[in-house]
Amino acid sequence: METRDVSDLVILAALWGGSFLFMRVAAPEFGPLALIELRVLIAALFLAPILIRSRSALRPYLGRMFVLGAVNSALPFALFAYATLSVTAGFAAILNSTAPFFTALVAWVWLKQRLTSRQVVGLLIGFVGVLTLVWDKASFKPGGSGLAILACLAASFLYGLSANYIKTRLPEVKPLDIAAGTQAGAALFLLPFALWAAPAVMPSLKAWLTTAALGVLCTGVAYMLYFRLIASAGPTRAIAVTFLIPVFGMLWGALFLKEAVTLTMAIGTAIILLGTSLTTGLLGRRPPAPA
Repeated sequence: METRDVSDLVILAALWGGSFLFMRVAAPEFGPLALIELRVLIAALFLAPILIRSRSALRPYLGRMFVLGAVNSALPFALFAYATLSVTAGFAAILNSTAPFFTALVAWVWLKQRLTSRQVVGLLIGFVGVLTLVWDKASFKPGGSGLAILACLAASFLYGLSANYIKTRLPEVKPLDIAAGTQAGAALFLLPFALWAAPAVMPSLKAWLTTAALGVLCTGVAYMLYFRLIASAGPTRAIAVTFLIPVFGMLWGALFLKEAVTLTMAIGTAIILLGTSLTTGLLGRRPPAPA
């Protein structure tokens, strides 16, 4: 990877890792639905020039953009925002790293893509990592984190579903156009739910600034970096951002919210990322034969 690609990868991981910190700060005041409506609306406005420029190309795909906006942004963002009401930013970021597992599983079930033995091993290792991480936390008693954990895993599943949906339903649309169109679709999808769940008390200035950063930096700017990275370094290398997001999620949580990073979290993260590397082919890939 070029130096610029490496810097883009690190910045992107820092931004997406920071999204869990920002949601943890703002979600208690806005509520998950209103917060995420603002997040995707701000991102859509930030990406509006792209949307305006590509409106004629996107017109045949408006329905698909609406569906993808709901499945790839509105619902998973809202699920993670709900989860951060009761689990730490670092913990939610770790569970986010299971998205490649669900991508492979959905491709296997939906697209009938054959899993290699290495991928199967990676999926099993990743499952063990998730069990290690949640074993002593998945309580469904009052005050437990069971529902939050399920919300994080459901959000990661939706990311996996979305990746395959893009591949099968929007292969001819430019990635950055997809980013802009889906944020607008997500904002439209969430609007009635956000109005219904609007906060009764005006959130603080801190919550508003955090939400603005979440929309502009962690969504608008992050999408532009991600798709630039895909174009420059390729999708296989771009997915390596998955490995760094939990690191930054735990780092920001520890620095700004004094969240503890436990040994169990570190071990679970290592196991999940080992499984991810096998599932995505980033580990164990044979080098290309010399010309």
